[in-house]
Amino acid sequence: MAAAALPPLPEQFKSLQHHLRTGQELDKREPVVAYYCRLYAMQTGMKLDSKTPECRKFLSKLMDQLETMKKQLGDNEAITQEIVGCAHVENYALKMFLYADNEDRAGRFHKNMIKSFYTASLLLDVLSVFGELTEENVKHRKYARWKAAYIHNCLKNGETPQPGPIGMEEEDDDAENEEASSSALPTQVSQPSSSTYDPNMPTSNYTGIHIPPGAHAPANTPAEVPHSTGVTSNTIQPTPQNIPAVDPSLYNAQSAGEVRLTPEDFARAQKYCKYAGSALQYEDVSTAVQNLQKALKLLTTGRE
Repeated sequence: MAAAALPPLPEQFKSLQHHLRTGQELDKREPVVAYYCRLYAMQTGMKLDSKTPECRKFLSKLMDQLETMKKQLGDNEAITQEIVGCAHVENYALKMFLYADNEDRAGRFHKNMIKSFYTASLLLDVLSVFGELTEENVKHRKYARWKAAYIHNCLKNGETPQPGPIGMEEEDDDAENEEASSSALPTQVSQPSSSTYDPNMPTSNYTGIHIPPGAHAPANTPAEVPHSTGVTSNTIQPTPQNIPAVDPSLYNAQSAGEVRLTPEDFARAQKYCKYAGSALQYEDVSTAVQNLQKALKLLTTGRE
């Protein structure tokens, strides 16, 4: 999805350069996520400086891009309904985070996984267009950004990074140092020489970060599939997935007469269904099944 070129980025918007670059990189394979990257830059830019001439010019062109993309995306529910858009962006961010985390824990350190960690942190920034970030996503963002800078610096200095959260500083990162580190991160994604998808990887809890069960990275990695993979067969074999057992009580679920659902209950049930639909876009059956079960249980019992 081509977008008109933007004028030079004003110095006041330097902190948005990586979000905008991510949007450009995702224009073709993830136009919905690319749209929200630009929307985040637009909203944040308005807060930073909407008065100086160069900033006003830049924001005006960025707004034109957003309007064009909105028309091109048409009736896509991820654009017309915020709850679907939020689920879509969050799932894609977790997809990248978990791919990088799997590579990290397997001791495979390369530019693609560094890029995936850092991009995941940027997309978690983007989620703020839908409202305040959850505590869980704040922790995901901090860990991903720290990991990207840590592994990048280790490889740059010829050192071997330590997998996992070992050595992560608990105190808040200095903003200036973080910006200096992020500016040096690689901006081009290269296909990793090796990647592994382990659907049996247990739920991860590290430094207070919780990865939802079943939300592991699907077989396809965040990077584009190379034109030649060396595989002679033209048939793509589906990756086996562990499907969670369905709660037997839900087979004959019938809404009890005394159950009274509040508007909040209906909103939560709708959210679970939207999350399930978004998960299926990434062939993540496990997450889809879990969210659908949550919705059904809530609607039939009034409890989660």
